Amino acid sequence: MRDASSPLPAAVPAASTLARPSPLLSTLDVMALVVGIVIGAGIFSAPALIAANAASLGHILTAWLVGGVISLAGAMCYAELATSHPDAGGDYHYLRKAFGEKIAFLFAWARLTVIPTGSIALLGYVFGDYATQVYNLGPYSAAIYAAITVVALTLLNVIGLRAGKWTQNLLTILEVGGVLFIIIAGLALSGQGTGGAVTPATLPTATNWGLVLIFVMLTYGGWNEAAYVSAEVVGPGRNLPRALLWSLALVTVVYLLVNLAYAKVLGVAGMAASDAVAADALRAVLGETGAQLISVLIAISALTSANATILTGARTTYAFGRDEPMFALLGRWDTRHHTPTNALLVQGGIALALVGLGAATRSGFATMVEYTAPVFWLFFVLSGAALFVLRHREPTRPRPFSVPFYPLTPLLFCGTSAYLFYASVRHTGVGALTGLTVLAVGAIVLLLRRRPATPAS
Repeated sequence: MRDASSPLPAAVPAASTLARPSPLLSTLDVMALVVGIVIGAGIFSAPALIAANAASLGHILTAWLVGGVISLAGAMCYAELATSHPDAGGDYHYLRKAFGEKIAFLFAWARLTVIPTGSIALLGYVFGDYATQVYNLGPYSAAIYAAITVVALTLLNVIGLRAGKWTQNLLTILEVGGVLFIIIAGLALSGQGTGGAVTPATLPTATNWGLVLIFVMLTYGGWNEAAYVSAEVVGPGRNLPRALLWSLALVTVVYLLVNLAYAKVLGVAGMAASDAVAADALRAVLGETGAQLISVLIAISALTSANATILTGARTTYAFGRDEPMFALLGRWDTRHHTPTNALLVQGGIALALVGLGAATRSGFATMVEYTAPVFWLFFVLSGAALFVLRHREPTRPRPFSVPFYPLTPLLFCGTSAYLFYASVRHTGVGALTGLTVLAVGAIVLLLRRRPATPAS
């Protein structure tokens, strides 16, 4: 998941006045987009945390399969919303239409303070965990690397430097290639390895399904990004659902195979004890050279994802500041460097503070998952509920695609999202409390917010 990965567009209240893009994307184009977003840094870190909370390999594989089913149910709901209400605002647009501007404001606030910034810090920790495999900076090595990542990439974007499209695409190919490399090496060479990569951990006697599914669903995150290109898909009523179906099926198979490879090489107890499970698996079968190779590859991929999140996240923050007088300072554009400088600096400051939170808890990646998860799943519940509201409110609206088995499919998605919201609060620690507190601050800001007077017509 490039969650994480990958930020959602912020408030675009005047979206209807924008030029409508031309349909250019085929089924394969959308599949490439979804697979590229979903298969991200999470698969290199989350499996160890899942193994630490699971009682057996069977439970681990079941959780990954369940995650694929939940993601598919959600994707079908989003396919109906996206094809019936195509708009660059994505979730913001659906929430605004269904529940009004107050809920939409809170979503935009979450975009400003929790979701992209948490993703940036999370990706910084993935970079740090794997950069530490190459050169260790001491007890807080991962946090130091994460902080350097946030500062360096923020400053690069402030002065106007950004990676080209071809660089991002190339490194996405390398990232997916790394996953396939792990699968092949783990399944084909595990019996020829050196062993002893990690000291096995003690496994729990019972699986903590709530916590396991939180990490699983984090790794599946990103498929909803397809909603934001719905207006650019050729034949969206047919091709968008098809692309989501096949891409999520492919991702599910890949995730099952890579976890089998990890388990075959390290065992479940070895996975649970690992700080960098992909590196330890390659170290076991190919020695230190294999571990160094995959660590560099994953670190570069995480760095690239972090840069993309910083770049696009700041632009959504800029759009929020442009539309909200209270945050007008964030809505200033630096014409000299062609960047939203204030938005970048505020976003970088929040992400750096979150890196500090991760360092304080001594579990940076897990803490960032905790920080983002409750807010993320709360708005997923509301987005699923928006489907019911909009169907009831606009029964005659053309729907190029209707979610199959309605109302069971959206009920499954809303129910599982509500459970994951509960689990993310019930089974996580200081990170979840911090994320919900930040959202509560947004509610207070909403009460203090003053809307500009509507001009007389």
